[in-house]
Amino acid sequence: MGKKISALTKTTHSILRGVGQIMLQENAATGIFFLVGIFYGSPTMGIAALVAASCGTLTAKILRYQSAEIQKGLYGFSAALVGVGLIFYFQAVAVVWIWIVGGSAVATILQHFFIRKNIPVFTLPFVLVTWGIIFLLTAYGVAPSDFLESKQAGPKDFGFVVRGYGQVIFQGRLVSGLIFFIGVFINSPVSALYGITASLVAAMLAGWLYMPHEAVNLGLFGYNAVLCAIVLGSHKVQSGLWVLLSIVLAVGIGILMHRYQLVQLTFPFVAATFLTLALRNRFAYS
Repeated sequence: MGKKISALTKTTHSILRGVGQIMLQENAATGIFFLVGIFYGSPTMGIAALVAASCGTLTAKILRYQSAEIQKGLYGFSAALVGVGLIFYFQAVAVVWIWIVGGSAVATILQHFFIRKNIPVFTLPFVLVTWGIIFLLTAYGVAPSDFLESKQAGPKDFGFVVRGYGQVIFQGRLVSGLIFFIGVFINSPVSALYGITASLVAAMLAGWLYMPHEAVNLGLFGYNAVLCAIVLGSHKVQSGLWVLLSIVLAVGIGILMHRYQLVQLTFPFVAATFLTLALRNRFAYS
């Protein structure tokens, strides 16, 4: 009995760390904060995040991926984002839940492939899987969710900086963004502060480039910058320059995708971070 409880506890911690790893935080407490923030914004999204993160973690266990990687939550974050993302885009009908389970498993397998190849792709498995499922469900005629309508009308206040945090996990409410910020802060104050600064800089840059005020206020040009800053930010002074470069790239890619009406997800973050890391490594070895 004791072994079963211990195994259940380890699995629970892995799932929670997987949710925390959405913002690169290997911390079960951070994962709890993220879940609270998601449930506050949408109980259905909260359930989807839990189901998807659990499916991702269990898929990794069934396929016997490395235990240390599972414990770190490396097979939960892309899966969790698939779950929340599909509920954001579509009504929570039966076929969507089936795709959440299947998509979570596929995202986990993709994550494992890139980990084995030692390629830092971050949330790219989530992006690729979700793009594919959105295409299929749209073609199938599944009704879009009500969240897409709220995406069009941003509130007129100064909470856009915190909403940049919230939009990392598809949450536009100010309180959810604050909860996410606290979740990161308890694990890494430096990452949290870099992230909030990046959200501000990205919003200012998007506004300066005449992006729609509603979208800027909702944090839709800030969340990719938040992730870039969390990845690249550190105590070293020069890291600030690399963070700034990644923010500019992320906003630029985001604006380009916005103008062509492409589904962004976290692709601007993945592309901007990959390019910035490539440049940083080139300078380091030159």
